[in-house]
Amino acid sequence: MTILIVLLCIALLIVLISVFKINAFISFLLVSFIAGLALGLPPAKIPASIEKGMGDVLGSLAIIITAGAMLGKLVAESGAAQKIAQISMQVFGQKYIQWAMVLTGFLIGIPLYYGIGFVLMVPLIFSVVYRYKLPALYIGLPMLAALSVTHGFLPPHPSPAALVVQFKADMGLTLLYGLAVSIPAIVIGGPIFSRTLQNITAVPIASFSPAEIADEDLPNGFKSFFTALLPVLLLAAASFLPLLLGADSVILPYILFAGHPSVVMLIVLIAATWLLGLSQGKKITAIMGIYADAVKDIALILLIIAGSGALKQVLTESGVSNQIAAYLQHIKLEPLFLAWLIAAVIRFCVGSATVAGLTTAGIIVPLMEQTHTNPNLMVLAVGAGSLMFSHVNDAGFWMFKEYFGLSLKDTFKSWALMESIVGIVGLLGVLLLHLIIK
Repeated sequence: MTILIVLLCIALLIVLISVFKINAFISFLLVSFIAGLALGLPPAKIPASIEKGMGDVLGSLAIIITAGAMLGKLVAESGAAQKIAQISMQVFGQKYIQWAMVLTGFLIGIPLYYGIGFVLMVPLIFSVVYRYKLPALYIGLPMLAALSVTHGFLPPHPSPAALVVQFKADMGLTLLYGLAVSIPAIVIGGPIFSRTLQNITAVPIASFSPAEIADEDLPNGFKSFFTALLPVLLLAAASFLPLLLGADSVILPYILFAGHPSVVMLIVLIAATWLLGLSQGKKITAIMGIYADAVKDIALILLIIAGSGALKQVLTESGVSNQIAAYLQHIKLEPLFLAWLIAAVIRFCVGSATVAGLTTAGIIVPLMEQTHTNPNLMVLAVGAGSLMFSHVNDAGFWMFKEYFGLSLKDTFKSWALMESIVGIVGLLGVLLLHLIIK
């Protein structure tokens, strides 16, 4: 009976978001209260349970996600992303232009939130299309595939970062494993798949193409690449240096401090403020204005994450999570595959990769702990599932359709299929890593 209640609550969450178009945060709160009452929690304790769940999740993530959004906004506003694209084009040339777009999308996608990256990259995509007279999807899809994969797989993006916390994974190792899984997913879903779409005509909408920054006003290549890659470099160093130094090293506590994701993001933000802001002639008030706008961009994401934590806490305190885990253990499926499947189904129904990932986490944590599944790989499995089946209930689907001027049919043939390809390849990469590091 308890499992049926949970399934009905999840179904209610999906219906509220996808059918009635209720805000995801409000939907999470409503379902959390209903679930608490239906599962027999004392009514007076349900509000405290919800508040605890929200606080536990945001306590670990507020700094990471907020600082990451500020960094991404500054990368966009300063012209660093545009500079990265220019240098990539110069290095690869027209013959390997797809790989230039992949590299640009990947590097920009690491610090940049998906919506910001999408809007920023579209004018660059079409400037290349017009300059070299190439099909838009042949050029654009590889870059957007890279953006999508970094959004689904790699911290400090909201869903992977939240999953790292909920699964008690290691941020640095998850990032390194994520990089290994991301590369084949991007290559197959981007350059290889896009070559089958050259007969689809895409026409950009002029109003969606913001003006590019003049070359003389762009930061130099070192500043642009260094700032975009600094979070990756610091997190990777924090994972490897303790292995080299040993447990008795005097400087190990300082490395562990500096390598904490919250500290890393703060260090990077301070560095970016100078490299892409003050040293480029921007006033501190203007930089702070960029940061304030960035917080507005991700405020709803933070609330959705908080709402998912509330539901997870209600399920945990009711004891139903352990019952679900016991039930799922009897299903003859690899836990990593089961997590991917749950996330994929929720993504199909709800349309949000973030909601799919965070909802799956609350269900799969007890099973992961009982089966001793690698938590870093579990983050990636859920992330891969959360990218599956993008269609008409996904904002990204409509952004792609409108920006590229496509029909619904062509959007399904290009965008929706690309998202499913990277989700499937991502799962295969996770399962392969599982066999290697088992």
